[in-house]
Amino acid sequence: MSGVRARRSAAVRRKAARRASAAAALAVAAALATLPAAGTARAAADDRGKPAVELSQRQAGKGGSITVTGSGWRPKALLTLLICGQNMIGGTNTCANADGRAVTTGSDGAFHTRLPVAEPPEPCPCVVHVTTVTGRAAAADAPFTVAGHPVAPLPERTGGGRLAVLAPARLRGSSNLLTWFGAPPQRQLVFTVGNLGAEPAENPVFEVGTGHGVLAPQWSDQQWRGTVPAGRKAQVTLPVELAAGAHGDYTVAVKYGGKVLAEQPWQVGRPWGVTLFWILLCVVVPAAVFRIGMAIVDKVRPRGPAPAAERAAGGPVGGLPWFTPDTAPSLSTSTERPTSKGTS
Repeated sequence: MSGVRARRSAAVRRKAARRASAAAALAVAAALATLPAAGTARAAADDRGKPAVELSQRQAGKGGSITVTGSGWRPKALLTLLICGQNMIGGTNTCANADGRAVTTGSDGAFHTRLPVAEPPEPCPCVVHVTTVTGRAAAADAPFTVAGHPVAPLPERTGGGRLAVLAPARLRGSSNLLTWFGAPPQRQLVFTVGNLGAEPAENPVFEVGTGHGVLAPQWSDQQWRGTVPAGRKAQVTLPVELAAGAHGDYTVAVKYGGKVLAEQPWQVGRPWGVTLFWILLCVVVPAAVFRIGMAIVDKVRPRGPAPAAERAAGGPVGGLPWFTPDTAPSLSTSTERPTSKGTS
């Protein structure tokens, strides 16, 4: 009996081993089958290269919330999520900024977060706008309807975009040695514009004017090479140059479409190098002319004949300068006092 039981136990163990090996083989085959699919999906995501946003609901009322899911973003990127009106063609001024949310993507470039529904300051059509905060710029929009929020047509198409300044303008640059000596002062006017129109603004032409004191600015056209997409912003840099020797209080202004976008004061220092040059010119030139004149006078001054004694001795006779050789006292004259008896 014990032998029969041992044979039955061995047979059961062999069947269990065969079943385990078959299950392991099936698991390995399934893993091998899924690896190419995962690799293909990852490659497809990399090939797309554009971030995507999906919403759990296309419409919700104020006070509710929706789930926002994103993919295709940079790993570990910081993003902001906003609900914006007018399809965000007016920039973040059309968004409910106070009710926005921030999220960080995972290592796979995906995220999943809740966003409260708020009414934007502009009427719909609305979008959920997702954009990066740091690093390379990337953004994506998803259409969304805020229930109960007003709906209005988008602004009229202007054909060249409607630009507005979003940040204060500033002058970049400094004076150099040439400017100190009267060269034309130069700066760069830097400002950020947003396109409020429905079409991109390509190579916009700005008018840059410089005014001195209370005088009206003198305007000149300057074309900026670049494109401001609809609903986006861009930093514009334009060169500004004054006349040679300019100094004092100036005002730099920029216009677009006949409307003044920004004004910036400019305090230009006096070119003291020019003043120093004229001072040196007034001192050095007269001194040089005087020396040249004296040299000429010394060259053309007539020379009188030399005295006979000087010619005989071959040189000037020693003596005091105010005595000529003819009038100098004789060296042989006695200087002794005569005695009472007279001279001996």
